[in-house]
Amino acid sequence: MLELKRFTDSHGALSMSIDGCKIIELPKISSDQGSLTFVEGTHHIPFDIARVYYLYDVPGGGVRGGHAHKNLHQLIVAMSGSFDITIDDGKDKKTYHLNRSYYGLYICPMIWRELDNFSSGSVCMVLASSVYREEDYHRDYAEFMRARWSNE
Repeated sequence: MLELKRFTDSHGALSMSIDGCKIIELPKISSDQGSLTFVEGTHHIPFDIARVYYLYDVPGGGVRGGHAHKNLHQLIVAMSGSFDITIDDGKDKKTYHLNRSYYGLYICPMIWRELDNFSSGSVCMVLASSVYREEDYHRDYAEFMRARWSNE
């Protein structure tokens, strides 16, 4: 069972800093027939899953992301291959290298993210807490920073 305290600040609110973003090890069941990994919303991750999408065929040197979400929570998993994710809360930045299908990076709201360094044939799966809503995006970094600091 997921321990939600890992994702909350000292007041019990879900963190909106890079300290609230965590690598989550997902269940992995292996046998002679292969391996299986699964994700159950609110059990393995701190949100219900409302949307799933994939990034693939990213050209060499391609960068994805380049935005933040106002309210959306995500889990990003390298289903195949590898890539880097740089997260930025306006104060601190951290880069993660994802290359295993049973590890995912949980990203809380109000975190800027960029994905790059995609290996050939990589597949990135994203689990999201809500359906697509354009109004949930900060696509301009300066605007994100203004919104970020108005929330502090």
